[in-house]
Amino acid sequence: MATLTYVYADQTAVLGPLATYAEPHTYDLCADHAGRLTAPRGWDVVRLAVDLTEPAPSPDDLLALADAVRAAAQPPPAQEPAPRPSPGDRPADGAAVTSDRRRHLRVLPDV
Repeated sequence: MATLTYVYADQTAVLGPLATYAEPHTYDLCADHAGRLTAPRGWDVVRLAVDLTEPAPSPDDLLALADAVRAAAQPPPAQEPAPRPSPGDRPADGAAVTSDRRRHLRVLPDV
């Protein structure tokens, strides 16, 4: 993985080590996209020394994934049903009424 930073004033794209925090005009790239990076015509690309080999999954990665799946499978805590608003009702702050749908993880097939 690498971080791409655009320096618009210098018309330069800098590809360097993965950033530790987000900044404007920066994008994290996988090894494939970092290796194929091109810049607009007239721009310079500065490639800092970056190890683009993908790290092997660790046991911590597997445990984090299992914890996320377990958390997503837990039923939401029981709550008293809220009164249903009338079609013309709006909350006091003027915000729109939103539904409380439960989100969950999905597995996508390999293509």
